[in-house]
Amino acid sequence: MTSQAEWIGATFTDQLLGNVEAKGRDADLGAEVQNHTVVAFVGMDFEAKIAAGPGVLVVDRSRRRELAAVARTAARQGCRGFISFGVAGGLAPHLRAGDLVVASAVIEQQTITPTDSGWSSRLIDTLGAASYAPIAGVENPLSEPAVKRDLHRATGAAAVDMESHTVARLAAAHGLPFAAVRVVIDPAERTVPPAALAGMNPDGRTNTAAVLREIVARPAQLLPLMRVALDAFAARAELVRVRRVLGSHFALSKPAEIETASRQEAASLSLQGLQQIELAPQH
Repeated sequence: MTSQAEWIGATFTDQLLGNVEAKGRDADLGAEVQNHTVVAFVGMDFEAKIAAGPGVLVVDRSRRRELAAVARTAARQGCRGFISFGVAGGLAPHLRAGDLVVASAVIEQQTITPTDSGWSSRLIDTLGAASYAPIAGVENPLSEPAVKRDLHRATGAAAVDMESHTVARLAAAHGLPFAAVRVVIDPAERTVPPAALAGMNPDGRTNTAAVLREIVARPAQLLPLMRVALDAFAARAELVRVRRVLGSHFALSKPAEIETASRQEAASLSLQGLQQIELAPQH
């Protein structure tokens, strides 16, 4: 759960110039998206490293402004689903650091976007012990227990993050299945100290120097920061386990379905190759 990067509005001239550049970017994205079954959107650098794997294109916070273009290109290239993956703040009082939530829906203010029921069911069946509940999407990190309690009462959401609502919108716009898997990193009653928030760069990477400056300025934060570090350790360990269990395509399809799709794609490519040989001029 990282701080939100601001969207920068382009001027009319910038838009005109950007259209030329966009064609080149779309071509580059096309090559990048090719042969990926799932696009995983994450907020933090360590989440990106965990999410990576065969058939998965990972888009992290540093590429937030490219996400819409990635979604458009992925839909054209035959990508089969979007997933929001990583850690989240706990809202339900019973959830502890390291507990797992599979989203039944994503709530963004007054908008509720259900996740794909089939994909979510496979996630639950594969992962075992997980809460199946709504996740709230917000634009800024929540650090105070009172704010978390209010959001839980207002929405019924079990957890909160800063990525799932964005991915849910894009998946719906392109008619792609969407799912969200999140591990609680800070329980609802935990106050996140300013030092921890200061250490989160807009691109999802850790700013160690900012953390140290905060601790020097306010040493009383050290103990709360250590508690947060322990919570983060538990969450990261669970996230690694979850990624390993879900396999190469985040359980988007059953293994047999993935294998069948791969064989069909290979057969199609082989047929295209034969047709090209037959159509080639003979000398």
